Amino acid sequence: MAHHVTRSPAERTFQHQDSLPLLPVPCLEGSLAKYLEAVRPFATAEEFQATTAIVKRFGKGVGQDLHQKLLQRARIRRNWLEEWWLDAAYLELRLPSQLNVNFGGPAPYLEHCWPAMEGEQLPRTSLAIWHTLQFWDMLRTERLGPHKTDNTALDMDQFRMLFCTCKVPGVTKDSVINYFKTESEGPCPSHVVVMCKGRVFTFDVVYDGNILTPLELLRQLTYVKQCCEGQPVGDGVAALTSEERTRWAKVREYLTSIDPANKVILETIQSSLFVVSLDDAKPYATAENYTRLTQEALTGDPTIRWGDKSYNFLSFADGTFGSNCDHSPYDAMVLVTQCYYVDQQLKATNGNWKGSSALRPVPLPGELVFTVDDRVRSDIAHAKQQYWETTRDLQVVCYAFTSFGKAAIKQRKLHPDTFIQLALQLAYYRQHGRSGSCYETAMTRRFYHGRTETMRPCTLEAQNWCRLMLDPAASVSTEAKRKALLLAFNKHNKLMAEAQNGKGFDRHLLGLYLIAKEEGLPVPDLFTDPLYSKSGGGGNFVLSTSLVGYTTVLGAVAPMVNNGYGFFYRIRDDRIVASCSAWKSSPETDAETLFQNLATSLHDMLQLATTAHL
Repeated sequence: MAHHVTRSPAERTFQHQDSLPLLPVPCLEGSLAKYLEAVRPFATAEEFQATTAIVKRFGKGVGQDLHQKLLQRARIRRNWLEEWWLDAAYLELRLPSQLNVNFGGPAPYLEHCWPAMEGEQLPRTSLAIWHTLQFWDMLRTERLGPHKTDNTALDMDQFRMLFCTCKVPGVTKDSVINYFKTESEGPCPSHVVVMCKGRVFTFDVVYDGNILTPLELLRQLTYVKQCCEGQPVGDGVAALTSEERTRWAKVREYLTSIDPANKVILETIQSSLFVVSLDDAKPYATAENYTRLTQEALTGDPTIRWGDKSYNFLSFADGTFGSNCDHSPYDAMVLVTQCYYVDQQLKATNGNWKGSSALRPVPLPGELVFTVDDRVRSDIAHAKQQYWETTRDLQVVCYAFTSFGKAAIKQRKLHPDTFIQLALQLAYYRQHGRSGSCYETAMTRRFYHGRTETMRPCTLEAQNWCRLMLDPAASVSTEAKRKALLLAFNKHNKLMAEAQNGKGFDRHLLGLYLIAKEEGLPVPDLFTDPLYSKSGGGGNFVLSTSLVGYTTVLGAVAPMVNNGYGFFYRIRDDRIVASCSAWKSSPETDAETLFQNLATSLHDMLQLATTAHL
């Protein structure tokens, strides 16, 4: 995630796609050994003995057959996991996805040229949209340099999903529709949708072959705002996208049946570049406290964002910005890359437009008015009620830890990401008196259509180090803590490298589970063993975490489980900014306390590293 945006005339954005290696299938013996190692911190001696026996039977029995079938699948697909992952992780879920699947976050512009300021919403929005459209044009013309790591090309396919992409609800399974095309592939939709006070508008951002200037965009947005001021709010059909998926699918079918024009409106929203949400909220964030802005991004007004859209551009009345995105078609690094590009362009111009002030005769936005009846109005009311009930239960904090950052950590020859992950393990142990099962995103984009693998930071080494750090006995020496910390660091770095190189085990186990399901076989004991879910398997991780990168861009997610946390973070030279979420209905968790414990742990670790000269 240190990849900055580069314009590359020598290399086209997608030129390496066909030469990327296939996603490998790890060896069964290795995956099972890693799995046993990963569950050990959560097991008593008796539990571990029982699980070891289950894993051994699986490895010598049905696991062998399932693994062979998985190898067969991998021989005829360039990525054996891709379709399964999209279905199992996203499209088959029936939970309301706007809060349980989507990610959101604050835009970083307030850190430099655009601090919160009323009266600047529309001018700032116009300029930020213009820079976003320049990024879209870079993708269309393949001028965005391919991402690389150690000079190895990474998969760029997910960048096709940022614009003109939408999830469509289905009764049993959703689907993703993508309308994006490069210039060489053909025409691509070039309209945006603007939502304001429950109403929906649209206009084309290209006129006479050229992208609208910020001043022309400002005129379009001003028109939308004036249409809505002092008028009754719209029906807020967008709130339906926050519903349980099957219910939303049925309402959508009904909407298209009562008036064919509704289907056209839905397709206009689906195919749009992105949705612009003009929000009256005033989060008033600062560079040290993003809490309210992050909360608005995750849990804001559902009538002015389309929860199924790949990108909702959120514009707030105090001149701050955020985003809310469906996670199905791409991972956060895509949006981080785009947002960081916009951030750096704004910073370079101090947030000002220095181009043409001419205004062309661009057609004004048109309003998209759904035909609704009492049944649909009742469904919208129900959607809003369940959405607000759920969002009120979500606690979100987002702060900057400013005592030190990447520079001080690297000065001690330690990996910054591993440093944060171990600090989080110590913070959780300090707060809850036990280790926390943890998911960290590992990127697998060095493979064709690779997305992510699970890296499990709660190792035996990390657990042992936490216990030594919190041991009330004064007899534990600094040297003992130092050695334990080094072991934990080395183990984490090793596991992360393996996961990124296609040698993780969680996606492999998922593949074996899904093969059994497709074959109509009974669920193997390995997946029904209590230790499987207790250690985080099956989407039960207490800590759901991801390094968003080393840029100015941050995000946030809801926890995976009721008694868990969502934890996203970014690392800069002089600070660490983290968003932490928890469910208020859980008596066990508190996001505010976890962040404070994280700060304490960070200080403890730096002191240990300094004292011990790691």
